[in-house]
Amino acid sequence: MTDPRYPIGKFSFEDSPNQAQRDEWLNDIATLPQKLREAVAGLSEEQLDTPYREGGWTLRQVVHHVADSHMNSYIRFRLALTEDAPTIKPYNEAAWAELVDAYTLDIETSLVLLGTLHKRWVTLLRSLSSSDLARTFTHPESGREASLERNLALYSWHGRHHTAHITSLRERNGW
Repeated sequence: MTDPRYPIGKFSFEDSPNQAQRDEWLNDIATLPQKLREAVAGLSEEQLDTPYREGGWTLRQVVHHVADSHMNSYIRFRLALTEDAPTIKPYNEAAWAELVDAYTLDIETSLVLLGTLHKRWVTLLRSLSSSDLARTFTHPESGREASLERNLALYSWHGRHHTAHITSLRERNGW
């Protein structure tokens, strides 16, 4: 059985990806809002409040987490494009998932937010050159510089990863 924490496997990044791979990552980000919407279509409130695994977030929290995370990533891209290797502000995603909006709010709010956010993000991403994608930011917790190219790959994976949390639970439970 697949580890329910990583239904599509853990993130990995190989340096020097080709243009076809970058295009695939961009497409994943462009199509995420619709794929996430399809993944949760028809779920009841009770189903949305079901954890995707024992000890994991509910499907509702997963949807709101994706919006939170992708908003942060979009800002990080913009910072890296307009500043010289900025140090970004991390956030405690587990604590954010425990805030009242993340476990009570209707998911439509975050689905609409993701659609709008990704429209802007994809417009920006499509304009980036190889030298833009080589720009970096520093994460203060690890002290490591991360390129925008790596983060393009990461957020391609991130959206697919969390969508698979939902679709895997639906499959396991026959929803």
